[in-house]
Amino acid sequence: MFLPTSLVGSYPQPDWLIDRARLAGRFPPRVRARELWRVAPEYLDEAQADATMLAIRAQEDAGLDIITDGEVRRESYSNRFATALDGVDIDNPGTALDRSGHPNPVPRVVGPIRRRHAVEVTDLEFLRAHTSRTIKITVPGPFTMAQQAQDDHYGSKEALAFGYAEAVNEEIRDLFAAGADIVQLDEPYLQARSGEAAKYGVKVINRALEGVTALGTTALHLCFGYAAIIHERPAGYSFLPELAACDVEQISIETAQSDLDTSVLATLEGKTIILGVIDLSDPAVETAEVVADRVRRALPYVPPSRIVIATDCGMKYIPRETANGKMAAMAAAATTLRAELGG
Repeated sequence: MFLPTSLVGSYPQPDWLIDRARLAGRFPPRVRARELWRVAPEYLDEAQADATMLAIRAQEDAGLDIITDGEVRRESYSNRFATALDGVDIDNPGTALDRSGHPNPVPRVVGPIRRRHAVEVTDLEFLRAHTSRTIKITVPGPFTMAQQAQDDHYGSKEALAFGYAEAVNEEIRDLFAAGADIVQLDEPYLQARSGEAAKYGVKVINRALEGVTALGTTALHLCFGYAAIIHERPAGYSFLPELAACDVEQISIETAQSDLDTSVLATLEGKTIILGVIDLSDPAVETAEVVADRVRRALPYVPPSRIVIATDCGMKYIPRETANGKMAAMAAAATTLRAELGG
């Protein structure tokens, strides 16, 4: 597929499923936040499955080429996986600073991190059973999870990150075995904690990817934070060219809200760029031409054969009607560009 279209990961959960006002009124949960769900526990699995079907159909109806499960079953992109691991005391959380500088309850690591069972394989199998298109699923990355935890066992963030990397590696293997086409690591803290990332970020990601890159397509997402929560955008990424040394095949970045200088993409030669061209801070739905122009800004630095057209970040916090319109604009822009570029 030439210039395929995709979400980064999340699609807005319906308000009948999750209390969207409470979700938006707090920082993304790092520990479990079951109080956000509106549905009684005995009906929650069924309700989440129904909402996942809506997310899949919305992406297909909009014309997207790569489909995710919308992360509908998650309270945040990271907490469902991070709290399912051995070595974590989920009953007595710790505290860590969020990327905004505010303290947030986080998993407290009290022993070796171990994955006791597959966490997202059932989600992946549901997605595979309900669409014939290319599918992608996301997993929180080891560097980010280490930054979102209180370490009472390992003695260093680096050692903790490598502990998480082993669990992530096992999960990726199972996801590819279950039929995933693309598995994406979400690593926003590479940007938020770039000084720490410079020391071991690439090494720990490569450990998470060890032996799995031949099983399917791997991707990595980094961003400046959810637009609904982090409003200011820096002039550029503080950690991006370093990812040229990463074993991942695709790298997801945002360019729309930040108006990123796309010349930085030239430093990622050989990588496919999941190009964020949908501004999630703006409630207005972009026209297809606006989206196409944002893609054209990247073309001097990366060939269109190595571009996936995508949203800046997850769509979790925007209204569903807005999300649907923005997805349709993205698909229409891809149609325009394919005709223009001969793909």
